[in-house]
Amino acid sequence: IPLLRRALAMSKRPLLLFASPWTAPAWMKSNGDVRGKGTLKGKAGDKYHKTWANYFIKFLDEYAKHNVTFWAVTAQNEPLAGLFTPPQAPTIAFTAAQQRDFIAQDLGPALARSAHRTRLLTLDDQRIHLPHWAKVVLGNATAARYVAGLAVHWYLDAIVPPGCSLEATHKLFPDHFLLYTEACTGFFMFR
Repeated sequence: IPLLRRALAMSKRPLLLFASPWTAPAWMKSNGDVRGKGTLKGKAGDKYHKTWANYFIKFLDEYAKHNVTFWAVTAQNEPLAGLFTPPQAPTIAFTAAQQRDFIAQDLGPALARSAHRTRLLTLDDQRIHLPHWAKVVLGNATAARYVAGLAVHWYLDAIVPPGCSLEATHKLFPDHFLLYTEACTGFFMFR
């Protein structure tokens, strides 16, 4: 919070902050651990999903107490990586359908009811998953009304041309923006 406050004070224009969760508490996950391959217990609409959605609101509430607001949150950082990550990585696995249902039944309504005007982003994973992810999530009218845009990572960009992923998705859902949210150099050791 002190670093965010310094950055906000130094900026000549407003900073648009976004947050992206890596994992839920262990007691909410199917594997009983914050690390490794696990999903939220149960299914969308149940106590685990509603509680996890409320964690987002509590997070926003606590930062707001320090005059730090978030422009957006993502529903999950790399939801499909949760199926493939090393056992020590903190994550929650979501399929597109699971994330759609979580957004439609739990996270979207919780954000809409809250005092926060924070936007919601979906995917937050490799663009190789587009346009499929967008079709599943944004193809559902209930989920789509809560989602402002799609968060995309760049690590596997060389595999899928932008026309097949970004452009195709934009043509299908022109009212939802596409935003690169994670990237780094040196990801591939051989480059």
